[in-house]
Amino acid sequence: MAKQRDKVFPSRDAIVAFIRTNPGSIGTREIAREFGLKNADRVELKRILRELRDEGTIAKRGRKLREPAVLPPTVVADITGRDNDGELIASPTEWDEQTGDPPKIRIHIPRRSQPGTSAGVGDRALLRIEKSDDSEGAAYRGRVIRVIDHAKARVLGIFRRLPDGGGRLVPVDKKQAGRELNIAKADTGGAEDGDLVSVDIVRSRGYGLASGKIRERLGSLASEKAVSLIAIHAHEIPQAFSPAALREAEAATPATLAGREDWRALPLITIDPPDAKDHDDAVHAEADPDPNNKGGHLVTVAIADVAFYVRPGSALDRDALMRGNSVYFPDRVVPMLPERISNDLCSLVPGEPRGALAVRMVIANDGRKRSHRFHRILMRSAAKLNYAQAQAAIDGRPDDTTGPLLDPILKPLYAAYATIKRARDERDPLDLDLPERKILLKPDGTVDRVITPERLDAHRLIEEFMILANVAAAEMLEKKALPLIYRVHDEPTLEKVHNLQEFLKTLDLPFAKSGALRPSLFNRVLDQVKGHDSEPLVNEVVLRSQAQAEYSAENYGHFGLNLRRYAHFTSPIRRYADLMVHRALLRGLGLGDGALPETETLETLSEIAAQISATERRAMKAERETADRLIAHFLADRIGATFQGRISGVTRAGLFVKLTDTGADGLVPIRTLGTEYFNYDETRHALVGTRSGAMHRLGDVVDVRLVEAAPVAGALRFELLSEGRIAPRGRQGSRTTGDGPRVQFSARAKAHPDRSSRKKGRKPGNHKSGKSGKGKSHKDGKSRKDKSKQGKSGKSKSGKGKSWTA
Repeated sequence: MAKQRDKVFPSRDAIVAFIRTNPGSIGTREIAREFGLKNADRVELKRILRELRDEGTIAKRGRKLREPAVLPPTVVADITGRDNDGELIASPTEWDEQTGDPPKIRIHIPRRSQPGTSAGVGDRALLRIEKSDDSEGAAYRGRVIRVIDHAKARVLGIFRRLPDGGGRLVPVDKKQAGRELNIAKADTGGAEDGDLVSVDIVRSRGYGLASGKIRERLGSLASEKAVSLIAIHAHEIPQAFSPAALREAEAATPATLAGREDWRALPLITIDPPDAKDHDDAVHAEADPDPNNKGGHLVTVAIADVAFYVRPGSALDRDALMRGNSVYFPDRVVPMLPERISNDLCSLVPGEPRGALAVRMVIANDGRKRSHRFHRILMRSAAKLNYAQAQAAIDGRPDDTTGPLLDPILKPLYAAYATIKRARDERDPLDLDLPERKILLKPDGTVDRVITPERLDAHRLIEEFMILANVAAAEMLEKKALPLIYRVHDEPTLEKVHNLQEFLKTLDLPFAKSGALRPSLFNRVLDQVKGHDSEPLVNEVVLRSQAQAEYSAENYGHFGLNLRRYAHFTSPIRRYADLMVHRALLRGLGLGDGALPETETLETLSEIAAQISATERRAMKAERETADRLIAHFLADRIGATFQGRISGVTRAGLFVKLTDTGADGLVPIRTLGTEYFNYDETRHALVGTRSGAMHRLGDVVDVRLVEAAPVAGALRFELLSEGRIAPRGRQGSRTTGDGPRVQFSARAKAHPDRSSRKKGRKPGNHKSGKSGKGKSHKDGKSRKDKSKQGKSGKSKSGKGKSWTA
C-alpha cells in the first residue's frame, strides 16, 4: 500500500512548482485536487506543506500559499531610478524589511502610453507586474497602470527673513534637512518670518544654494492650525475638489421614493461621537416576533446611499478615488466627498427623508446571524445621539432627548447587543487593550488637553452591529459570485510568532502554538497579564506581532476579527472601499441606479484595492504626524519639566518614551543613558548595560525630563531620570536569530551632555539639537523594525485602536 502511494504521491519539487505557477490562488484543497490526493494522502500533504513553510520555501497568506516575499500582481511602487539602459527601476512602497531587501521592478514603457501613465524618477505609481528572469537583478517587470503621486517639485518649509529683504526656506521634511533654499526679495510673496510656505524650485545647480519662489503662504506656526497643513501638504493630500465635482454635488437633489421602499416610519437612530459632522449609519432593533426564533432579534443597519449620488466614472467618483478616504485631524477634516454630499444629502439627520441602503438581519438567541436581506429605502432618522448620551440613558440618567426613546428604541438595541455579544465572545477576536488618546483644542486652535475617552457599551454596540452588516455584505456578494473588495488582515508571520514566543519566555508566559494560529492564542496570553504590571508591555508586544489590515480583491480572511469573509460596507461617505461594495450590492440585487459597471473585473478591483490601501496608510501617517506636532507645540514651553511615561519602543538608537498624561512620544538617545556600553537585546525588547546589568525594557514606567521640543518636526527629546532594573547575568546583550547563534549588539553610551553642562552652569537643552541623534528613528515615532505597528486611525467603528484597524 505504501509503495503504491509512493508512486503517485507528488514530490516536494512538484508541489513547490505548482504553488509557484499559481501564486496566492491555491491552498491545500487545490493541491490535493491537482494531484488526486485523498484521505491519508492529505495528512501527508499537510505535513510536507508544514515543513516547506518552516523551511521558508513557501509562505501562507490566510488559506492561500505562495513563494515567500512574492509581490501580488498589482502593487503600489516608488520609482527610485534608472538602469544603465535608461529604463525605470521601482521598488514596492510597502515592504516588511524583516524579509530582506525589497525586490526591484523594471518598468516597461510602451511606445504609446495611456493618459496618466507617464512616470518618472521620484513618482509613486500603481503597477501591474509579473516575475522576471532578469539576470541584472530585477526580480519583476511591470507596466504603469496610473501615476498616484508625481515627484515633488515643490518644497514645504519655514521662511526665515534676511536683512536684505530676501530669505531662506528651512524645509520641514527631515529628508531635506540642511538643504535650505535661497528666496530672492522679489520672490518672497509677502511672507513674514516664521511663516509656513510652499515654494516652487526655480533653479537648482551643483554648487551653492538652490533658489525658490514662494507660491503660497499657508499661515504662521504661531497658530496650531498650520500644523495640520504641514501634513496635508507634505503628504500631498488633495484639499480642493475639481470644479466638475463641485458642480455635480451642487446639482444633486434629495432622494425620493422612486425605486425605494418606504421605511420612514421605522425609528432608526444614529449614535456617533459628539463632534461628528456627518451621520452615515443608523440602527434599529426589536424582538423577533417569529415563534421559531424565541429570544432572537431583528437588527437593522441603514447606511447612507452614497452610490445614488456618486456614479461610476463621474467627476465626483474620480475625486473620491483619488482621495481614497477622508482624513481626520484635531482641527479639521479633509473629506472624501464635498460637504453638499457628505454633510447634507447623505447625512442621516433627524426628521429629514434620506436615501439609504439597509440590511435587516435575523439574530438567533445564541447571537448568531441566521439570515439577512438588503433593501434600498427612504428613511427618516428618529434621533441623533452621541455615545455618552445613549449610555447615560441606559444607566438610568436619560435626558430630554433620550427619555422618550429609552423603552421603545434604546432598550431593544442593548438587548440585541447583549445577545450578539455571546456570539462575539465565542468567536473570540483579538482583544488588545490599548487606550486611545484624543487631542482637544481651544477655540483659538491651540491644544487644551489630551484625554483618553472611556470605552462604553454604546461604542461596542455600534461596532458589533457594523461588523455584522459588513459580514452580511461580503456573504451576499460571494453568493452572487460578484467580485468585491474585501477588508483583509493576514495572520502573523512565523518569524513574528517565533519572536513573540521568545519574548514571552523571558516573562515565563507560555505560548504553545499547536495547530492553526488563532486570535484566542494571543487572548490567553493577554488574559494572564490582566491587572499585572506587565499588562501594557505584553499588549504592546502582541500588537507588534500582528500584520496590518488592507484592502484586497483576494479574500484571505480577517485574522484579528476571526472572520472568514469581511468587507467594508458601513461608511461610504468616508471610505471608497465601502462605496464599491454598495455598487456591487446594487448590481447583484438589481436595486437600481449607481450599480457597479460590468467593466469592473477582478483585475480592476485589485488595482483599486492597492491604491486605496496606499491612501489609507497615507492618511494614518498624516494624522499621526499632526498629533505629534500638536503635542510638541503644546510642550515647547515646558523644556526642563519632568514627566512620567512608559518605554514604548527600544531600538539601537535609544529608547522611545510615551508620556502618561499626553501620550506624546519622544526619544532618549542611547548615548545619554550613562557611562557604559548598552546592548540591544531584541528578544527582551531592552537595552542592557554591560557593566552594571541595568536594563531598560519596553513597557517600563520611567521618569524623564524634556530636553528639546521641535514642533515643526513633531519631535521631542528626553533625558532619562529613572535607574534601570538589574538584568539576570548571562542573558543580557544578545538576541536569538532563528535557530542560529546568538548575536550581540553594543552601543557606547557617553556621558550625558546635559549633566556635564549643568556642572558648567548652563541650562539643559542649550546644546545643539542637530547632534542629538533624535532624527534617526523618530520619523514616525517608531524604529524601522516596528513599521507593522502602523494604524491607530480611530475612525473605524470596529476594532478601534488596533494595529490592523478593522
